[in-house]
Amino acid sequence: MALATGIGSMPGSDFAESLRLVLDTVGDLPYVPELPARGVHAGMIGRTLAVLDGLHADLQPDGWRIGVGEGADLRRARSLLAQDLDVAEELAGTRQGPLKLQVTGPLTLAATVERPRGDKMLADHGARREISESLAQGLRTHVADARRRFPDADLVVQVDEPAINAVLTGGIPTASGFSRHRSVHPPEADALLRTVVEAITDSGARAAVHSCGPDVPVDLLAGAGFSAISFDLGQVRPADIWAESFERGVDLWFGVVPSTDMPGVTGKALAERVATFFGHFGFDEDTYAPRLVVTPTCGLAGASPDWVRTALGGAYEVAERLSGH
Repeated sequence: MALATGIGSMPGSDFAESLRLVLDTVGDLPYVPELPARGVHAGMIGRTLAVLDGLHADLQPDGWRIGVGEGADLRRARSLLAQDLDVAEELAGTRQGPLKLQVTGPLTLAATVERPRGDKMLADHGARREISESLAQGLRTHVADARRRFPDADLVVQVDEPAINAVLTGGIPTASGFSRHRSVHPPEADALLRTVVEAITDSGARAAVHSCGPDVPVDLLAGAGFSAISFDLGQVRPADIWAESFERGVDLWFGVVPSTDMPGVTGKALAERVATFFGHFGFDEDTYAPRLVVTPTCGLAGASPDWVRTALGGAYEVAERLSGH
């Protein structure tokens, strides 16, 4: 049957409350939430920097910077992550079935984090490779720790790549703002992503990727080894590459529930959008429902608390409809 989950971020600052809501609402694919309202230490970049192995970061006026020593901000990020996992272990440590964690992917990290002397790590081929390898090694440790905490769970690691298109097309501005970094060509992007995917799969977890922008590079992501692609259905077209990837075994996670308050949206209408997408390729419900995951269109950090429950519950309702229930 189809499953439901969230992308990762949630509003507010009470981690235990957010996790209880997830566990009570989404059904069989819960996730460990991120609460960026607690500060940059708990945002997607800070949280992932806390996972890196062998690279230290600190928060500078222009953002996170690698190679300037382990600062108090990174220690705070690591402490928050450990505290959250302690709470998650207490609330879901005996859970069976899939359980999802999230990290920022190597391309988005390189486009966001600065080198020791300034400008993004994206500017240097060696720096890009270094951050990918550091993330991969850190994920081996992170997944091993999660497996100890959740011994009966089937771990899924979602790699968030919101900047992937800008990286591939030369859309990331330089420090001056007057120019753009060179595009990263697909073979290199494949190698950077594949390093992370292999670390996840070698650790016994499943690697999924999330990209909520337009023009999702489906062929690149499928080729790098991701077993599932999470995307915003409102920003993609049913091109043949989606069907080809699905037939090769890549599952599709449909972001259809609005991630910010939008009353009046019905589960029936959203389910029909997903069915229509698959209908373009001649896939019937029996073919896609067992491999389908329904999500909000993006993270829920900007949603009201009431809408968070509505959105996650809505994703579950759509999944149930697409399973014929």
